[in-house]
Amino acid sequence: MTFWLLLILGLITYNILQRNVASITNTPIWLLWAVMMTPATLLTLWAIVMGQDTPVPPVIAFGTFFVCFAVYWWLVSAGRIPPSKQPDRDRPTDNRTNENAGSKPTANTTATANTDVQNTGTSKNLKQLRPIDTEEEHQLRNCFNWSVYALHSLEYRPQAVICRGSLRTNPERAYATIRKNIESRFGDRFLIVFQENSKNEPFFLLAPNPESNTAPPLTVEVDEAEKRKNNGKSKSSKPSEVVDRPLLALGLFFVCLFTTTAAGVGFIGFEADQLPDNPAWLLSGLPYSIALLAILTIHEFGHFFAAKHYQLKSSLPYFIPVPFFLGTLGAFVQLRSPMPDRKALFDISIAGPIAGFIITLPLFIWGMAHSTVVEVTDNSNLLNFMELQPQFSAMISLICRVVLPEGLDPSKAIALHPVAIAGYLGIILTAFNLMPIGTLDGGHIVHAMFGRNTARTIAQVSRFIMLALTLLHEELFLWTLLLFLMPSRDEPALNDVTELDNRRDALGLGCLVLLVTILMPAPKLLSAGLGF
Repeated sequence: MTFWLLLILGLITYNILQRNVASITNTPIWLLWAVMMTPATLLTLWAIVMGQDTPVPPVIAFGTFFVCFAVYWWLVSAGRIPPSKQPDRDRPTDNRTNENAGSKPTANTTATANTDVQNTGTSKNLKQLRPIDTEEEHQLRNCFNWSVYALHSLEYRPQAVICRGSLRTNPERAYATIRKNIESRFGDRFLIVFQENSKNEPFFLLAPNPESNTAPPLTVEVDEAEKRKNNGKSKSSKPSEVVDRPLLALGLFFVCLFTTTAAGVGFIGFEADQLPDNPAWLLSGLPYSIALLAILTIHEFGHFFAAKHYQLKSSLPYFIPVPFFLGTLGAFVQLRSPMPDRKALFDISIAGPIAGFIITLPLFIWGMAHSTVVEVTDNSNLLNFMELQPQFSAMISLICRVVLPEGLDPSKAIALHPVAIAGYLGIILTAFNLMPIGTLDGGHIVHAMFGRNTARTIAQVSRFIMLALTLLHEELFLWTLLLFLMPSRDEPALNDVTELDNRRDALGLGCLVLLVTILMPAPKLLSAGLGF
C-alpha cells in the first residue's frame, strides 16, 4: 500500500514540475523531482525499517523537508531562464479544471494548454512574428477611446500585442467597449485579455484565437532538419480536440464503481483475496461506493453545469479508479474555453465544492449516527477509519457532539460506518479543494475575489499555515508537500480586472470560513459541556 501511494505521489509531483517549472529553468526536471521526493521517500523507508508505530522524530522530518526545499529552490534559481527567453506568460490559456480526491490535488489542480505556437527545440526555429502590420496597428489604435482607456504604447511579443495605457472608466465598461471595437475591425482573430500587472495597472493583451474563423494562418520557420523530418512538408495544424467522450467517461465510472466497492468491502474487514470465493460480499461494499461516487459526481457536475451556464466547452466528469486503498483518486472535468471574467471563474469554481458539500454533510451525519465508539489505541490517526478521533477538526467534532457525543471522550475513538467514511472523505475533499492556492478551487475563488497578485500572497501564507498544522498531525505531510509543489498563481481570465459584487464576495468568504472550521482543531468548549 505504502509503495503504491509513494508511486502515485511521484507521478503527481513529476507532472506538476513538468507543467509549471520546466519552462522557467534549465535544471533537469528529474533532478528537481528527486529532490522533492526525498522527504516522502525517507518517511516511507522509516516506516518500513522502524515500523508504522514508531514516529519519525520531528527534527528529522522537518529538517529534511526544509533542506530539500532549500536545495530545490537553489537548483531552480541556478538554472533559471532569463525572462526574455521564457515563454510569454501574459497570454490567455484554455482552462481545465482538475478535481481529485485522496492524495492528488483537486484542484481543482488546473492544467493549461498553451495557445501559442510551441517552440520545438531551440528559439532559432521559431520566427518572431509581428501579429499585425502597420496598417492594422493604426486600426488597433483607433479602437481605444480616450474617454474609456487612453492608449499610451503598444508592445509586440511573439504572436501577441500588449496595449498599455490609463483606465478612464470602470473596468467592466472599458473591457466591453474596447472588445467591441476590436472585434468590429478584426472579427474573432484575437482573444482580448484585460488584466493587471504587478503594480495593479490594467493593460490589454491581444493573442491569436485558436478557434478563429477569420484569422490568417500563422506560420513558423523551421530548419532543414525539421523539414527533412516532415518530408519537406510544413507541419499541419492539429485537429480540433475532442471534448466529449461519453463512452470513456461512462467506462471509467463503472470501473471506479467496482474498485470503490472492493475498497468498501475491505473497510468492513473482509479481505480482498477472499472475494473470488465469495463474490456476494461485494454487495457489502456498495454503501461506501455509492456514497463516495455520489459526492464526487455531484461535485464535478457542479462545475460542469456552471460551465455550461456560461456556454464554455466542458468535458463530462472523468473518474480515476485505483485498485487499492480508497478505490479512486477522484474525478475531474476539463474546460477547453478561456474563462471570460472573474465572475465566471468564481461561479464555476465555487459550484463544485458547494454542490459536493451539500450531499456530503447529510451522508456524513447519517453515517456517523450508525458508527460505533471504540477504545482508543496507539493506531488512532486521521487515516484510520476504524479508530478516528474527531478532535482534530472543529466541524467534525461539532457533528460528533450532536450525533455521537461519547465519541468526543479523549479515551474513545470512532469506528466509522462505510457511509461515514465516504462522508469523511467528502469533507476532506472539500477542504483540499478550498485551499486558496493556485489552480485549486480555493485558488480560483480568492483570485476572483482579490485579484491574481493578492491571491498569490494568500497562497504563500496558506502553505506555511498548513506546514504549521503538520506539526500537530504528521498525516498532513503529503498534503502540505503537494501544496508547496503547486503553482501559487492562477491563470488570468479574459477580463481579469472587473471585481466581484458583494454577494459573491460574501459567499467566497463563507467558503473560506468553512475551510477554517474543517482544518481548525476543536476548541475545548465543545467537549467541556460533556464533562470530559
